[in-house]
Amino acid sequence: MGTPDFAVPTLSEILTAGHDVVAAYSQPPRPAGRGMHERPSPVHAFAAGRDIPVLTPLSLRDDAALSTFQDFKADAAIVVAYGLLLPGAILSAPCHGCFNLHASALPRWRGAAPIQRAIMAGDRETAVAIMHMEEGLDTGPVCMSAPVTIGDEMTAGELHDVLAERGADLMVRALAALERGELSEAPQSNDGITYAAKIDKAESRLDFARSAIEIHNQIRGLSPFPGAWFEVEREGRRERVKALRSRLVSQNGAPGEVLGPGLTIGCGDGAVEMLEVQRAGKRPCSASEFLRGFSLPPGTRLP
Repeated sequence: MGTPDFAVPTLSEILTAGHDVVAAYSQPPRPAGRGMHERPSPVHAFAAGRDIPVLTPLSLRDDAALSTFQDFKADAAIVVAYGLLLPGAILSAPCHGCFNLHASALPRWRGAAPIQRAIMAGDRETAVAIMHMEEGLDTGPVCMSAPVTIGDEMTAGELHDVLAERGADLMVRALAALERGELSEAPQSNDGITYAAKIDKAESRLDFARSAIEIHNQIRGLSPFPGAWFEVEREGRRERVKALRSRLVSQNGAPGEVLGPGLTIGCGDGAVEMLEVQRAGKRPCSASEFLRGFSLPPGTRLP
């Protein structure tokens, strides 16, 4: 049971390990692309390409959905970024229960956006965890966990890929232990609980009155999507520019002041140098390439 790219490596590794996947559950196809044609999710497309039955219910709370799920008589259900809450009747249907791959060091960053929140908070380490699911929000006991270091300039996209691959391997090892009757569980601690709320659009705008480290973490935590952004003025009009990659530099200036060299911008404390940016409707580019189309000499104050 999964939907985005993050879940595909786990499904692939489960198949490679020789497990019988009786069905895949995913979110329904959504309009996407320039033509806004309905497009199946990455998990849907991957499963269908391997002749695995795919179900895309809008809810799992009605009797028909429960009956269909029970009819598969699955030994276990594997859940990775599915996007629907599983009611108690679904959780208890497989004989061994449901196991979730979660991208954090539980109980830190329970919830929807653990990868982004970990980076935005400046965490130096996170994890992937296999959790035996219960009805609470990511509250179930942890069966296995693997730590992952977060580099100083690692983006959410880069961390996403590392965790997806590490998590796929961890899930296969957990299933092997389950088959041997050796999968142990440990309840989550009541200390250190944090919640990773969905990213709000308002969080994407950069406020250079904040410290440089906060700005840097915001940029990499929201890269590549939805992308932190600032504005520049060109011919009397303001244009949004996404900041996709940055680094901390030992300079000081007024918040929002272009300091140079390159696209170095003063913050409330310190400064950040933009390394990769993206204009609306354009491809990502280096800051030096961007500056060939914009005149932002040192001393310029961003709006």
